[in-house]
Amino acid sequence: MLIKQLSVFLENQTGRINQVTDILGRYNINMTAFSVAEGSEFGILRLIVPNPEVAKEVLKENGFMSTITDVICLITPNSPGALAKALNLLAEEGVFIQYMYAFSAGETANVVIKPNNLERCASILHEHRFDVLKQDGGYQI
Repeated sequence: MLIKQLSVFLENQTGRINQVTDILGRYNINMTAFSVAEGSEFGILRLIVPNPEVAKEVLKENGFMSTITDVICLITPNSPGALAKALNLLAEEGVFIQYMYAFSAGETANVVIKPNNLERCASILHEHRFDVLKQDGGYQI
């Protein structure tokens, strides 16, 4: 199952991330996961939000450029070696990971993955019965 990730392009200036979080907060849009990638002149704030299309429109109205990208959110036990099992399997099957970020909550870890081939990655994870997160926060095996 693929989920939608919102990527917001930010100039490297003090307060730009604050502005994004303020705007999302005013519109009652919760960020369930995020990551910041830094470049020399700009950064990319990657977000998982319940409704990325609405968040994109709200940010556009406030002068922020963003895109929506399909990603996979793998759910693994929050224990040593659990993520390695999935990543080793994907590597053996020739799936390249372009980037990823993770967050954990109690006994589970959620890993947002942007592979080079989304459909193949999803198929391999499904075939090997790994859990993935759905956009609405539910799980799918």
